[in-house]
Amino acid sequence: MTSLNVYDQSGQNVGQIEVGSEIFETAINQDVLHQVVVMQLANKRVGTASTKRRDEVSGSGKKLYRQKGTGMARAGSRRSPLRIGGGSVFGPKPRDYGYKVPKKVRWQAIKYALADKFQNDKITIVDSFSFDRPNTKQMVNMIKNLNISDEEKTLIVLDEPNDNVFYSVRNVPRLNVCIWNFLNTYDILWHDRLVFTQNALRNVESHFINR
Repeated sequence: MTSLNVYDQSGQNVGQIEVGSEIFETAINQDVLHQVVVMQLANKRVGTASTKRRDEVSGSGKKLYRQKGTGMARAGSRRSPLRIGGGSVFGPKPRDYGYKVPKKVRWQAIKYALADKFQNDKITIVDSFSFDRPNTKQMVNMIKNLNISDEEKTLIVLDEPNDNVFYSVRNVPRLNVCIWNFLNTYDILWHDRLVFTQNALRNVESHFINR
């Protein structure tokens, strides 16, 4: 077991929380991380690129000129890919780039991503987020109190939905928020720092410890 400091919104140390070594101190498998990140990026691709083939472009199908005696190369349709305005050869068509890796591999990748952040001291724990109303200034001051740089891409992980926190974050550059059960490998690795509430961290541990 390892202990992490717990801070309040003013940046004061209010205690410690123990985290299990099964997740945060595990050896990191880079291959698994790579597989899952590539899968997530592929699933984000829209795949709407499309070109017209020769049977889809406008133009007559009549032979342009007689076969012989013109001194020119023989030509058929005006829609030939060799001509301006002709169809495309082997051009892209709408397709789905998405695929899946096994669920257990995805869970392992999240463990490795969390371990990477923990082992590089990039996890901060706060006791809770108490916002009476959306307040961007209060959010910015809280991040400063936690000694988190403005240049760090930071992900706040909550234990339950909180509209006041969501609305306080949306105008702050490089600051995002999510619920603990929406954590994924790409988001963990893309952000420089993770800020958990105590309950969110407990939920993550209990959910992934035996997977």
